[in-house]
Amino acid sequence: MLQCPDHPRRKASGFAWHEAGEGDALVLIHGVGLRLEAWSPQIAGLSAKRRVIAVDMPGHGESAPLEKGNALEAFVAWFFRFLDVLDLETVDLAGHSMGALIAGGAVATAPQRIRRVALLNGVYRRDDAARAAVLARAGAIETHGTVDIEGPLARWFGEDATSQAAREATRGFLSRMDPQAYATAYRAFAEGDAAYADHWPDVQAPALFLTGDGDPNSTPDMARQMAALAPRGVARIIEGHRHMVNLTAPDAVNASLADWLEEETA
Repeated sequence: MLQCPDHPRRKASGFAWHEAGEGDALVLIHGVGLRLEAWSPQIAGLSAKRRVIAVDMPGHGESAPLEKGNALEAFVAWFFRFLDVLDLETVDLAGHSMGALIAGGAVATAPQRIRRVALLNGVYRRDDAARAAVLARAGAIETHGTVDIEGPLARWFGEDATSQAAREATRGFLSRMDPQAYATAYRAFAEGDAAYADHWPDVQAPALFLTGDGDPNSTPDMARQMAALAPRGVARIIEGHRHMVNLTAPDAVNASLADWLEEETA
């Protein structure tokens, strides 16, 4: 049975994070509506060899929110402020979904601070239909002022037993979410898929692009396109899984991340 226990947080300057392990720092950024506990299998699996730092996104978990209307660039700037608070000059960085957009923006903005970058279930240049759908969801969230729970669960999970356990854990994350922070992050997510898309050919760090073969929004084609553009890009597609692949296929995801963490850096 999947376990996502609450992790004790450290707090400073409006940031909330959990640390485990020792060694080179690996920072994990979750997606919209979630909490750092969404990385529980990765914290447990990777902290034997790394200092794993999972952070609550702004307005999520116990981190302070950004102002309403902030775009993806503000979330990237927030990430670098977090590194400064922890006095971290360079890190390995993995992001999931919205966290993947932040990770891509970070390596584009200050590549000298990112040793390796991994995008789990990341989006890249949505087509017109996908863009219209995600913008419509963002508008509905803003209009109604509520956190959408059932819609993401239906898109993110299948019907197998492992997915059901992860679904219930994710329902708990979404149910604890502040509606205004959710709306701000979702708008940045909806509009940010192309913000840093042109930078992948310039990224010299080892770059992993991982998704589930059944993810309808962060598609395998997107992962392959980004991997083809990045000089050291690798695509990994997890068969039989969707958007929350780090929870539904933790062993496969952890193995891919462990391989990525062994890649030589410049």
